[in-house]
Amino acid sequence: MDYLLVLAGLGLLIFGGEGLVRGSVAVARKLNISELVIGLTLVGCGTSMPELVTSLRAIDTGAVGISIGNVMGSNVANILLVLGAAALVKPITTNPGALKRDAAVVIVATAALCWLIWLDAFTRLSGFLLVTALILYIILSLVADQKGDTPEAEMHVGEGEIVEAPYGIVKGLLIALLGLGGIVFGARFMVDGAVGIARDIGVSEAVIGMSIVAIGTSLPELATSLAAARTGKADVALGNIIGSNIFNILGILGVTALVHPFSVMQNHAGNIAGEAMQAGGQSIVSSTDIGALVLSLFFLFLFGISGKKIARWEGGLLLGGYVLYMGLLFNIIPVPALLPNV
Repeated sequence: MDYLLVLAGLGLLIFGGEGLVRGSVAVARKLNISELVIGLTLVGCGTSMPELVTSLRAIDTGAVGISIGNVMGSNVANILLVLGAAALVKPITTNPGALKRDAAVVIVATAALCWLIWLDAFTRLSGFLLVTALILYIILSLVADQKGDTPEAEMHVGEGEIVEAPYGIVKGLLIALLGLGGIVFGARFMVDGAVGIARDIGVSEAVIGMSIVAIGTSLPELATSLAAARTGKADVALGNIIGSNIFNILGILGVTALVHPFSVMQNHAGNIAGEAMQAGGQSIVSSTDIGALVLSLFFLFLFGISGKKIARWEGGLLLGGYVLYMGLLFNIIPVPALLPNV
């Protein structure tokens, strides 16, 4: 039954996320909102909505591991799985100049995430600061991009243009609402089924969150990136992935902590920031997970920003890295002694 719930949740998250993005983009276009604004806000927020609703549902049911694992696992999957798959479909020609600003933001956001995990500081104040940082990022990006025909502006415009939404306002609203409903019910089924599977096979909820749940909530990004690759706008896939990772950390974890502060310490779930670490509790986030997050970001910059193209063999290497990470996560491949839990 749990596996059926997860499958049903996956289906609803896929179609719900797609419907929400297409419906909201259709309405925005009918209201003459620019493709720049659509690409920077609606596409980024829409493709991250499955992660947000799933994380909120997980926190509400006490499944902290699924919530934090969903965000971290989605960011790893976005780079190793989604970008790798897109590069295999078609080599991705990149424009490093268009990615410098967003690359700097995702580095700072990832560093902030690692710091919050180390301090166990997912308080309402932290949530407020993360959400504020996201709002400032969007506002400053819009102001900077609207000043001229910059590489960053072209990339965000491309993110908006890649979404096909030939609907009127009424139909677009209906599709968006149905999509949102699909995401809500999909998140419910996904979390409930994932918790059951974790208990059945004897692994932690964090492992399920970083694998099954993360892959499921990353499928909208995968669909968008594959569509970009097929239509000759493969560079948009890279911008979409970086933007999604920024939204995941600043938006999803920010809103989640703001609504329901949580702890990543296994034995002291109710402790405030720092106390659980001092008391000797064990984090549900391992060094392997943090290492995968940091290394995936390293390969993103190595392949996508320092060079001019992500070749098919590099895409294959990214996918291979994801398979390796899954093997380590489920103990199919022994974890090296140098990677103990934090």
